[in-house]
Amino acid sequence: MAPAVHWQATLGELKLQMPRATFDTWVKDTIVVGCELDEYVIGVPNAYAKDWLENRLGPTMRRTLAAIVGRGIDLRFVVRNREASEPPAVTERPLLDVEARHGESQTTETGYRNGNGHGARSVAFSGAVSSPPLNPRYTFDAFIVGSANRLAHAVSQSVAEKPGEAYNPLFLYGDVGLGKTHLLQAIAHDLQRRGLRVVYVSSEAFMNDLIGALRTQGTEAFREKYRTCDALLIDDIQFIADKERTQEEFFHTFNTLHAANRQVVLSSDRPPRSISLLEDRLRSRFEGGLTADVKAPDLETRVAILQARANNQPVPVPGDVLMLIAHRVRTNIRELEGMFTRVVAQSQLLHRPITTDLAERILGELAPALPKPTADSILKCICSYYKVETGVLFSTSRVKNIAWPRHVAMYLLRTELDMSLPQIGQLLGGRDHTTVIHGVDKVTHLLADDETVRKQITDVRTQLVAPK
Repeated sequence: MAPAVHWQATLGELKLQMPRATFDTWVKDTIVVGCELDEYVIGVPNAYAKDWLENRLGPTMRRTLAAIVGRGIDLRFVVRNREASEPPAVTERPLLDVEARHGESQTTETGYRNGNGHGARSVAFSGAVSSPPLNPRYTFDAFIVGSANRLAHAVSQSVAEKPGEAYNPLFLYGDVGLGKTHLLQAIAHDLQRRGLRVVYVSSEAFMNDLIGALRTQGTEAFREKYRTCDALLIDDIQFIADKERTQEEFFHTFNTLHAANRQVVLSSDRPPRSISLLEDRLRSRFEGGLTADVKAPDLETRVAILQARANNQPVPVPGDVLMLIAHRVRTNIRELEGMFTRVVAQSQLLHRPITTDLAERILGELAPALPKPTADSILKCICSYYKVETGVLFSTSRVKNIAWPRHVAMYLLRTELDMSLPQIGQLLGGRDHTTVIHGVDKVTHLLADDETVRKQITDVRTQLVAPK
């Protein structure tokens, strides 16, 4: 094989051996510029990269190349002449799920249009990450709205309609796989269609851009990219929390954009006040706009998500199969869609129709059914969690530390076991069904905007299915 082919194979191996950020920043842009007997001459972008590779990564790169060539090899790093060097080939990337590959480097520049209609281009840095392509599926039309994400969806649409005016900044938070990236990209799609210049990146991409700019003394180009856009959208902002220099740069970037009424949208797996090591000045700015959470979808929303996927399949998917998958996967939309895809793929592979038996066999391997709780186990779990005696739930006492666990019991008996209102009232001391309605509604309403209540309900549900 030619030396260039050897080196491409070496790069492939190194990409698997080291962290993505390290590979993208220091290794990715290296090329073979010469080969003299058993010495490979590797071209690097600048003297700083040459020093780093010689002193830190050189031994690893040398061993990997030697294993591919099949004999002892030496490496020599030189600063290459950019004009004389051929750029590495660029391979088109399919528009896959961007959230699944945060921080992945792009070797092309992404074009945008500014508010005046003139073409503008995002700035790419040596070893840095430019804005990744948007997933064409992540639009508002394709987003399934339910009680768990209605607020986040509504405010995201408002931001897309009135950027810099409605809610600025907009901070979306929630667990992994619930649709935060979908909403961010839906906003970006709408803004781009209106001719605005949008920068959408992950927090890791922002950090790697900054590293590349500092390394190549290209901070002005970095600021040109991030501080002159019409909207900046950053996914997983929590990852900058312990990066002092990155927080400093983002602080000034945020201030510049906010002062110019440019839209900022951020996402995180937790609210600003729960991000440890985040500077107070950033936390206060994040909370100065609108903070909206994206919660796990309820059963009806999960079924609607699966039905939307089923409508695009070449084979019919029965409703009872969708219901089975929705019952089995409760907390992660990405896992929910993954299970659906697995069932459809197995059906096509085995040339069998999609039935509940087939779905049950596949789901049994990947997402075994959770044991269904009983009324007795729910009441015992609630009493254990709130540290009250079981008998007090049946009493007439209305003191707060007893009434609240009783309301939670009513809510979980209704949602987990689908018990009727009279059945719940009879179980809890012969109460009227209107009392049960009041208790269930109270918990339901608090779940919508009270994080403490959400945590309590989640903790109790976790204990219900935890192995004994």
